[in-house]
Amino acid sequence: MKTSVSSYSFYRYLQETKCSYLEICDIAKEMGFDGIEFIDLVNEKWGKLGDPIEMAKEIKAHCEKIGLDIVSYTVTGLFLPDPKKECERLKTCVDIAKVLGAPLMRHDVTFELRDEPLYTYKDAIEETYKYIDELSNYAKSKGIKTCTENHGFSFGDSYRVEEVIKKVNNKNFGMLVDIGNFLCVDEDPITALSRVSGYAFHVHAKDFLFKSGDVLKPGGWWTVTTGGNYLRGTILGHGVVPVKACINALKQAKYDGYISLEFEGREVCLDGIRDGLEFLKKVIEND
Repeated sequence: MKTSVSSYSFYRYLQETKCSYLEICDIAKEMGFDGIEFIDLVNEKWGKLGDPIEMAKEIKAHCEKIGLDIVSYTVTGLFLPDPKKECERLKTCVDIAKVLGAPLMRHDVTFELRDEPLYTYKDAIEETYKYIDELSNYAKSKGIKTCTENHGFSFGDSYRVEEVIKKVNNKNFGMLVDIGNFLCVDEDPITALSRVSGYAFHVHAKDFLFKSGDVLKPGGWWTVTTGGNYLRGTILGHGVVPVKACINALKQAKYDGYISLEFEGREVCLDGIRDGLEFLKKVIEND
């Protein structure tokens, strides 16, 4: 296994310093990461510097120069309410991933289901799977794999993501397994991982502090899970996610790809990323 970092981890640092993506590539390399993944180059929230194609060319050239692998391109995907239109939009994201040199692109299915009586996630799968398949076939023609993630409340648990993957039934389409996100839907990470590890094309490692919904919601930075509990992002290894057990389960499943660090805590940004990498390396190296 190799280590990578999501550009998302540097979000606060980007906002505070107004630095470029090229600078965070240098920081990631200096910290000791093997690779980096990028978030939505067409979304100004993540530090858009100009035309995404030109930006992708510049990033690729810089990463090649400093010896940092580009492991994935991560974009928002909302196949509802208009799956055909979203499929076409996401094809343009595949084009960016190709220029970037990313071998993998992650997209969502949807964050919200249709507000209709008796409409369920199963209906959403039926409505979207053909377009997810079409997108993956387009990506395959560019030499890129696609995947979706246990992300958000509508498709955050292992059962639902597995259903999507089985329904699409395309060897070019798999899963980005986020070992922390299972807690957002109150699912045990180890149990969930044992179900979906075989579909893993890529892995995110993040950590959370946890408080039971039996107490009042703490102030600041805490989010609410589907079951009414509370989570707050923190440095990898400082929270309740069973990181070591999850990595061991991935090893048993013969996963040998990148583990990409995501830091979304309120600690000092670069310190949180650096400390998280130190912990992640120890876990990976510990057999």
